[in-house]
Amino acid sequence: MSRGYRRDVEAPGSPELRRIALAVSVLDDVDIVPMDDGVLLPGVIPVEVGWVELRRALGGAAPESDLARARIRGWLVGRRTVADRHPDELRELARPVGLPVDHPLHPGLDWVQQRVMGDALDLGFGFLGVGNDPDEVVVIPQGALDAAEIDLPGWWPDMVDYLERMGGLAGERLSTGAVLRPIGDCDVVTLLGSRLFRLAMSTRDGTGLRAVAVPMRRRGWLDLSRIDPAYVIAAAAATDPLERGFSRPLLLTVDEVTLAPAGGDPAEIVLRDPAAESAHLRPMLFR
Repeated sequence: MSRGYRRDVEAPGSPELRRIALAVSVLDDVDIVPMDDGVLLPGVIPVEVGWVELRRALGGAAPESDLARARIRGWLVGRRTVADRHPDELRELARPVGLPVDHPLHPGLDWVQQRVMGDALDLGFGFLGVGNDPDEVVVIPQGALDAAEIDLPGWWPDMVDYLERMGGLAGERLSTGAVLRPIGDCDVVTLLGSRLFRLAMSTRDGTGLRAVAVPMRRRGWLDLSRIDPAYVIAAAAATDPLERGFSRPLLLTVDEVTLAPAGGDPAEIVLRDPAAESAHLRPMLFR
């Protein structure tokens, strides 16, 4: 008998969904008009979003959580975005986005266009500048695109080409002890989806395998021999969940991205290290 896979979730009612939508309107500056059976997104082309649709957007998140607000915000912004823009304009704004498979912003399997070997990283579509920040690539749930009958699969080869160009550029800029940073419109987690970038990292020492720490979406570290073992876990825990990357180090090859096995006690390992002879000369490098 299967155990441990069932989770009873009580579907939120319209009052709870209304509260979340109003919170998104006030806190995230998304214009809505409440209706009896949902909300209306005003504009040149008004868009009605019913409670059934918002319940789907919630994806099982607790109604009072920040995650619930983030998911409803993403859905409403997505519905407004595709209504306001011609498909040709959307295609110009489309960008590849990489997310850990368990990331709060991950919209689900229907969003995934490419799964990188290793079961840690998924790639899908985002759209540049459609939110309040003109430089932010916003993930729009596939259901919001489907509701507007936007067909994306034919756009994916262009996304792969863009990602490989950015990954190749990032690989050329690698240096010893490199700090990994975004390139173009691709954050560090997204760059890990580039085969050229993985090739540059995994072949630097001739082994074909490389350990990398990416505890946040926009920053990573390549030389783990110079980083406190507990730092990756602590950095991930201290990062906002929506900006978090991977909570454990990654093992990379040209074709695979996988999480290092869980277990051990990094804090205990750190405590075994001898104290530095000088308080100003630390035996570990933090950057």
